[in-house]
Amino acid sequence: MEFDALLLSRLQFAFTIAFHILFPAFTIGLAAFLAVLEGLWLWTKRDAFKTLYLFWVKIFALSFGMGVVSGVVLSYQLGTNWSEFIRLTGGVIGPLLAYEVLTAFFLEASFLGVMLFGWKKVGPRLHFLATVLVAVGTTISAFWILSANSWMQTPAGFEIMADGRFEATDYWQVIFNPSFPSRLVHMLLAAFITTGLVVGAASAWRVLKERAVTGWSESRIALAMAVGLIAVVAPLQLLAGHWSGEVAHKLQPSKTAAIEGYWETRADQPLHLFGIPDREAQKNHWQVSIPGIGNAIQNVPKDEVILGLDAWPREDQPPPAIPFFAFRIMVGLGLLMIALGGVGAVLLWRRRLFESRWFLRFCVAMGPSGFIAVLAGWMVTEVGRQPWVVYGVLRTRDAVSPVTAGEVATSLLAYVVVYSIVFTAGALFILRLMAEGPVAALAEPAPRQDRAPGSPLAKAPEDTTPGEDL
Repeated sequence: MEFDALLLSRLQFAFTIAFHILFPAFTIGLAAFLAVLEGLWLWTKRDAFKTLYLFWVKIFALSFGMGVVSGVVLSYQLGTNWSEFIRLTGGVIGPLLAYEVLTAFFLEASFLGVMLFGWKKVGPRLHFLATVLVAVGTTISAFWILSANSWMQTPAGFEIMADGRFEATDYWQVIFNPSFPSRLVHMLLAAFITTGLVVGAASAWRVLKERAVTGWSESRIALAMAVGLIAVVAPLQLLAGHWSGEVAHKLQPSKTAAIEGYWETRADQPLHLFGIPDREAQKNHWQVSIPGIGNAIQNVPKDEVILGLDAWPREDQPPPAIPFFAFRIMVGLGLLMIALGGVGAVLLWRRRLFESRWFLRFCVAMGPSGFIAVLAGWMVTEVGRQPWVVYGVLRTRDAVSPVTAGEVATSLLAYVVVYSIVFTAGALFILRLMAEGPVAALAEPAPRQDRAPGSPLAKAPEDTTPGEDL
């Protein structure tokens, strides 16, 4: 393996996007959770929902800030390391990225200040509207980013000009390309599950620490909400993932072959549970398989031929090991999430959720699993697309900038050092806040709304009636 500018540029982008994707995957779901909490506070007038909102909005602000910073870095890398990609596809990709800024980012930035610091400045209904609009903005951001990335997976609505540049002929087809609907649903559900697992883990930790507490404390309410969310959404995610897999089977067959470890083109494919793909030998070592059900998994007839990697020249085959193992990690964690939601729903129905210490420890252990599954899914998507940056049309090696390996290696080292310090410190601070819990974090008496500046650290005024007119 030669560490040339192409490989180093890929490693650098993979490193930075691996950090970045963790924050949107969390903040998309957390923004929706905050909107639900504030809506429940306005509806029920229960202070527990307000306390939970004021606690989790601090964590949202920190996560959102780190997501913005890490996202800006990716934009610069498109110019520094992947200038040929931008030069050739900018006529298609550029507007999609611009729409994300003009719609989602401006919406989030406009109302984030009201959401964080508007308790004194605006009435409760307008503040709730700001929270809802921030949540909508995060979803719109995912819409445009997933549209751009899905176009790279299943390009449509374009033509290639004489000079090699891509020009959009139908932006409706560009935006709503064939893989976009399934991938958008899959990513949004992943964000909600990731948030539910984090909220559930932090709440379960506090319930374990508050053994003497009875009744519906803030942590118990949040844990019940998280378990209920996972119980509903995790099974839906299994269906969404299968939908996305069917699309990949039809439109990206080489990716499917790498994911499933299929080297031979044949009908009646097996299901490979485990193996070690060997690209040089063009086979799997230590293979454990269930014969005859691979076609059923792909939702195709038993006698239909499914392409193996032998259908492509070796230079056109994706590297199989990463998508093969990453897919199994993602699916394995997904099954554990379904189990967590199902068992938690039963315990909640039997009113034993808060007394089952083994289940509470299971919730804590599953806290980071959503992030791991998101990273694994992203590896399946991006590595499985190789050697194409635009599938079947533009090779990755033709999209890199004319830079030297030394230049890329220097910037990669700088990113590793800076990210390790900054984002580790931010993550540790967030974990410390979560460990304190909503009541401990807001233990000091909050000033009245009409006497002190509002902030996410201060409680809403006690004399404000939720839902009163502005």
